[in-house]
Amino acid sequence: MPQWCRTLGPEIALKAALQASGTVPVVMAAFDFDPAARGYVKSLARPGGTVTGISDDATTLSIKRLSLLKELRPGLAKVAMLWNRDDLGMSLRYKASADAAQSMGISVQALGVREPDDFEGVFEAMKREPPGAILMVSDSLTLLNRKRVIDYAAAERLPAIYETEGVVRDGGLMSYAADDRESFERGGALVERIFKGAKPGELPFEQPTRYLFVINLKTAKALGLTIPPALLARADDVIE
Repeated sequence: MPQWCRTLGPEIALKAALQASGTVPVVMAAFDFDPAARGYVKSLARPGGTVTGISDDATTLSIKRLSLLKELRPGLAKVAMLWNRDDLGMSLRYKASADAAQSMGISVQALGVREPDDFEGVFEAMKREPPGAILMVSDSLTLLNRKRVIDYAAAERLPAIYETEGVVRDGGLMSYAADDRESFERGGALVERIFKGAKPGELPFEQPTRYLFVINLKTAKALGLTIPPALLARADDVIE
């Protein structure tokens, strides 16, 4: 996803594109929310209107991220989930993550935020009731405050997993996310089909086929964590 989209947030970027384009087709790529659940398209199989693209499955990704946390910390019993509660799309994504955690026998510490000042309250809540790990749902609010979350996790020696690899490059521990390069290439293929006459509303949304698992080994060492060899071997990229 382009940096301006990450800064604004994927849904805000989509809204801006729709408002600016009118009836011009919009192809989504590397966006991390369900456009059908948010009412931008009729369904992923038959979008209707002017929007199509690439969209992932929040439930499947949540299960994978939680599985990675549990492999790192086998006794994991509670995970703190941090998300923007004012963003309906991210609230739906949080719910998918929470349902996935509960299905795996992991309790959820729900920590929704609405503004930057809320992060201090979130950190105080985690100090009162320490979780075993953190999962941060990415949107404009949480990404703009990612350094605070990274610093808190470091201070409390908490493993955390994120939805974008950029947070790991900024010092976060782990991420599992769709490969942006593949998503953009496939998005480009959809654009080509539209230029050749296909109607975007008749082009089903596609799901990414390549996902990247990234570990920041320097952060792991700072947290006092030993990454299991089998987990490390599965990483697509290791930051040292």
